[in-house]
Amino acid sequence: MAVHTPLRGLRCFCVAAECLSFKDTARQLYLTPSAVSHQIKQLEEQLGFSLFERQTRAVVLSRQGQQFYQSIKPLLQGIESTVQQFCQQQREQKVSITLPEFFASEFFVPRLVGWSELHPDINLQLETVKSRSDQGRHTDLQIVLASSKPTDKTSHQLFPISYVPACNPEWYEKLQTEEQSPLEQVPLIVHQARPWCWHQWADQAGFDDFRPKQIIQLDSMFSVARAAQQGLGVALIPLPISAAWFDSGSLVRLYEEELRTRDHYYLIQHESAEHRPEIKLLVDWVLERFQL
Repeated sequence: MAVHTPLRGLRCFCVAAECLSFKDTARQLYLTPSAVSHQIKQLEEQLGFSLFERQTRAVVLSRQGQQFYQSIKPLLQGIESTVQQFCQQQREQKVSITLPEFFASEFFVPRLVGWSELHPDINLQLETVKSRSDQGRHTDLQIVLASSKPTDKTSHQLFPISYVPACNPEWYEKLQTEEQSPLEQVPLIVHQARPWCWHQWADQAGFDDFRPKQIIQLDSMFSVARAAQQGLGVALIPLPISAAWFDSGSLVRLYEEELRTRDHYYLIQHESAEHRPEIKLLVDWVLERFQL
């Protein structure tokens, strides 16, 4: 007649054989001592011999119990390892990435089209920050804007960035008919992380007598672009990440001259993420579509 021995009884025995205490075994397995004693007794009845010698304040393995433990322990470990392996294959795969807010909405997300179809089992979590001075929480990957390549972690250079003066079409048409310099007639908008950006642009563009009427600083690049689009004034807009605003006609370049900086976008990969295949898939995706 076949004998059916529950795995939980074998696991209970192995833990008890290592603890030599039914009380400690019960604590590890979240059982009661009586439940542990019952499972051990049930296993002994199936085997036909005693696994433990019960003493007044302790239990010790019998000779046959020691032999049975040495035989069953590696088999039980193999079963647990196999179960764990299959659980890991079915676990939720998630990759988190921190990136600038404007970069995310205008450049990153549009280029994710097609990712879900190729990798339906990998979930993405995007954390955005308004400027480079903001500290996002720890994530698997980061995209940062920096004037030099980060050297303390694995990083990949993506592309440089430049800034162009832009306004909405209504302001553009009006400023073309004015004799006075446009930059002396309307407010100039800039991200507060670059308060001297307009003066740098004027130096590079050759505006020797640069006297802006008013400069307005905003705390996010999206706010800068939106303010220019709504007619608040002329803004310095980053390219290429804001190309869609110009392609749609929401913004028009007021001058061809660009402010060129040493800034580049970089993809940073933490060392702890190097051995996760789902992260490598996203890194490869970004490098293929974002290196300009």
